[in-house]
Amino acid sequence: MKNIKDFKMYKGCLIIVDMVNGFIKEGLMHDESIERIVPRILELIKEAKEEGKLIVFVKDSHTKDSIEFLRYGGKEHCLKNTTEALLIRVLEELEKAEDTISIEKNSTNFMESHQMRELMENQTEMEEFDIVGCLTDICVMNGAIGLTTYLDERNRKNQVRIHEDAVSTYAEENRKEYVQATKLLLEAQGIQFVKRK
Repeated sequence: MKNIKDFKMYKGCLIIVDMVNGFIKEGLMHDESIERIVPRILELIKEAKEEGKLIVFVKDSHTKDSIEFLRYGGKEHCLKNTTEALLIRVLEELEKAEDTISIEKNSTNFMESHQMRELMENQTEMEEFDIVGCLTDICVMNGAIGLTTYLDERNRKNQVRIHEDAVSTYAEENRKEYVQATKLLLEAQGIQFVKRK
């Protein structure tokens, strides 16, 4: 595992949320249609690298006794040390690069991960945050809110952007109202939704 304290100082980062097998390829909570955002995520990873940004892979990773399961009908998902908790194959190789870090979380809010907190405490010059991945109305939303409130509490200048063409949720065709409500809620809190022109 990479030592967070060894990282150089970054001005910005690309946060890739939960692009793991358990939401895209296999398991009780997967939806293969989420894979449609992968090409755009790969483009944004390339851009972030060119701009000298840190790439942060957030991975859902639960133990058998995770209390979160109760809120999702007891559906166990993304258990630690299973293939469900691994990044999808096209992203796995990128995870090993020098300017990347992987962070495991046990909740729908990546800011509750002790690794993410440690990263933010060490990366004090980071101001630009781009967020992609899944699920738009759960982990992306909760993580974005957690991030902005963390930064605001510490009076840290920040710009948080969600790339609308690089986020998705499960059964999206049937959940359009959730996605729209998410967008309205986040924009009301100063979080930008952007997409490629």
